[in-house]
Parts: sequence; C-alpha cells; structure tokens
Amino acid sequence: MPANKDDGGWKKFLWNSEKGELLGRTGGSWLKIILFYVIFYGCLAAIFIGTIQAMLLTLSNYKPTWQDRVAPPGLSHTPKSEKAEVTFNLNDVETYLPYAKAMRDFLSNYDEDKQKDQMKYEDCGDDPADYKNRGDLESDVGVRKACRFNRRLLGPCSGIEDREFGYKEGKPCLIVKLNRIVNFRPKPPSSNESIPEDAQPKVQPNLIPLYCTNKKEEDAGKIGEIKYYGIGGGFPLQYYPYYGKLLHDHYLQPLVALQFTNLTMNTELRIECKVFGDNIGYSEKDRYQGRFDIKIQINDL
Repeated sequence: MPANKDDGGWKKFLWNSEKGELLGRTGGSWLKIILFYVIFYGCLAAIFIGTIQAMLLTLSNYKPTWQDRVAPPGLSHTPKSEKAEVTFNLNDVETYLPYAKAMRDFLSNYDEDKQKDQMKYEDCGDDPADYKNRGDLESDVGVRKACRFNRRLLGPCSGIEDREFGYKEGKPCLIVKLNRIVNFRPKPPSSNESIPEDAQPKVQPNLIPLYCTNKKEEDAGKIGEIKYYGIGGGFPLQYYPYYGKLLHDHYLQPLVALQFTNLTMNTELRIECKVFGDNIGYSEKDRYQGRFDIKIQINDL
C-alpha cells in the first residue's frame, strides 16, 4: 500500500531537522513563549499573594473584622431542643431526666472550684454594676480576668439542692443567656417606650432586663407566676465586654434562671422571652435574636 504523501509533511512539521524546528518553531522561539507565560502567570500569582497578605494585615487576632451580621446578640436557653419544646410527664421520670441532665452539664462550667484561679477570675459583686473595662483588645495586657458567677445566685434553679431543677414537682426551670459577641457592650433601655408595661418594673441601672410572657392571647392566665433568679433578674453590665476566646477563654456569661411555678397542666403553652436594650433588636427571620419563644407542656395524666 503506497505511503500517504502527507506523512512526510506531518513528520517534518513535528520535527524539522534541517531548520531545527519543533512544531514549526525554533528553540529560541519556544523559549520566548515559555518565558512570557512564566512571567505573566508569575506576576498574577504575586499580585494575588500580595493582596491576600495586605488583607491579612488588616485583620485583628482578637476580634472578627466583620461581625455586623451577628449583632445584636442572640438569646438562648438551656435545655434546648430542635423544636424549642419542653414536654414531660410528672408520672414518668424518664421524660424529664434528659432536661435535668442538660441543665447539670451546662452549669458544671459554673462550679465554684472552677473559678478559684485568682489570675483568671475576680469578684464583681452580686448587684448590677457598670462595665468592667479591662483595656483595649489590641493592648499588651494579655489574658483578661473574668467575673465570677456563683451558681447559688440561681436559687432553686442552681441544681445544688434540687438536682431535678423543679421538673419533678411540675415547676421547671430554664437557664437563659445572651450569646457572646467580642467587645459588645449591651446598653440598658434609656426609656420605657418600647418596653411592655408589665416589664417596666424590671428596668434598673446597669442591667439588661429580661421579661417572659405568653406568646398567644389564648394562653393569657395559663402561665402563672414566673420567678427570675440571678443578678437583678437580668444581665448585669459588669460582665461586659467579652474579649474573645484568645484573651477570655475562661469567660463566664451572666445567667438568668426562670422558674415556672404554676403552669396549666396538660396544655401546650407558648412562652416568649425578650431582653430590652438600646442596641438590642429583633428579627422575624431569626427567632433567637434578642428573644426566643418556647413551647412547654406538663402532663400529669
């Protein structure tokens, strides 16, 4: 079979020994092409690396640069379930033991023996006081002290005397906290305009007040008395600001304990809790921003 006439031309294009060309170009030509792309992409890489380095220089080791999306703080509670429901039967211990265990596990961080280190903790008083300023985030002070929080301030919801936190008697407790935001200083309400009338007596200096009530109109009169335990029944300012995990890894948030002493039995009750402050807002998209609501049902049948 005769050879294809194009075979010679194709082979010559791949390598032309007479002209010293590879794929139609000389070695010098290929060298210039390679150098061009090496320099071009090298410059792009240098610009990219320089941009990243410049950006890193603007970031703080202690505080998130962009934290506008996490402020104001969320309000959360323990025990917490996926559906924000607490349902149990007084005649079945197994139905409320998980709630009591969640409370004990959470409060174990507030045990007195864990707050003895004088280099990390200090007494800040049992009454609401002004912010505890421990220097700027970027200063050379290093690790900052944190205020101690005595579990006994939570009264019958401390878990010290009652390991079941009132669940056995049908008077359940919740532990409420404001979520941490680095260098955030919550501001107490400057007026009563945005505060429900029933919550206004809870307003006092140096305190972010917490107030809970029925979420639905039909539940009015079914909630009964709610008792508040902690420092002033709210969140005292001396526990702020929080300096972040690097400087404040041992930080303890102030807590408020709620005890529902007379809930209507065998009825699903929707309860809403809110904190009030000049720089604390609420969002319909985030049910935990500055507030939360929870369903509680105690059965005795």
